[in-house]
Amino acid sequence: MSAFLLTPATKQTIWGGKRLKRDFNTESGYDSVAEAWSLSCHPDGESVVASGEYKGEKLSSVINKLGRKCLGAHCENIEDFPILIKLIDAADKLSVQVHPDDEYARAHEKETHGKTEAWYIIDCDEGAELIYGFKENITKEQFENSIKDSTLLDYVNRVKVKPGDVALIEAGTLHAIGAGILLAEVQQSCNTTYRVYDYNRPGLDGKPRQLHIKQSIDVTKCEKPSRSLNPEGEKKILDGYSSRLLCSCKFFNMTDIEVTKSYTDNADDASFVSLLILDGNGEFVSSGEKLKITKGSSVFVPAGDGEFTVNGNVKFLLTRV
Repeated sequence: MSAFLLTPATKQTIWGGKRLKRDFNTESGYDSVAEAWSLSCHPDGESVVASGEYKGEKLSSVINKLGRKCLGAHCENIEDFPILIKLIDAADKLSVQVHPDDEYARAHEKETHGKTEAWYIIDCDEGAELIYGFKENITKEQFENSIKDSTLLDYVNRVKVKPGDVALIEAGTLHAIGAGILLAEVQQSCNTTYRVYDYNRPGLDGKPRQLHIKQSIDVTKCEKPSRSLNPEGEKKILDGYSSRLLCSCKFFNMTDIEVTKSYTDNADDASFVSLLILDGNGEFVSSGEKLKITKGSSVFVPAGDGEFTVNGNVKFLLTRV
């Protein structure tokens, strides 16, 4: 098994911008791209292998050929591919929304997983903000009434953001990405979103976008967020690179790596490794494999592939499960 590059699936929405095509080398037939699914086996948008023996094949097909051992021991009891990693360019604000947990998603949607996600702010306009939970804990009745009388936005927690901030959005957390934010998202492999409020905007088809009020009331935790936007770990400056744990939860962990010369790691039998290149360019080197990497590149390293090195001047998001 050897590491390989991936080509993302792309998504167009009413709020997407042009930065993914312009700045991250994202190829798409869309004029504007809202999301690039850089690591995905989800049927709503699969990544395609872009290098090596399996070039041109869908990631899920390659994993089936390699066997589930390539996902690692941490995935032994997980049905389907566990995570989805994407870049999001929010030129306009997203709807106020919420995602279900595993139990609700399996019972009510055609999903294997619920959706806990984490955001890493790559860049943003001055004054850009997120909606992140509620200002104060409220009751379900208050939440339902605020939807009915259009006062929901009076209760939400708005947080200004800056590059480097990290938000863990656990399933059931009310949230929204504001306008002018570019971020990387690591999430469970689920594409179910319940819109609570969408500013009365039409969709790409000109019709009002669907809201999901009953489901939102069912799954929303009417609470203040329990975490800040600070990265979980301290920045460690080492020879040739620096690293910082951004976020860890039971579904995945994310680390920010900035290489000034060289970085070496190991893909052991516990988990596959994903590298999403956020800036710079360089070379990825593993057992018999050399891959050129640039801003926007996505590298999948199978579990058990062993030692790998990144050379150059590169900033990337490293994810394991």
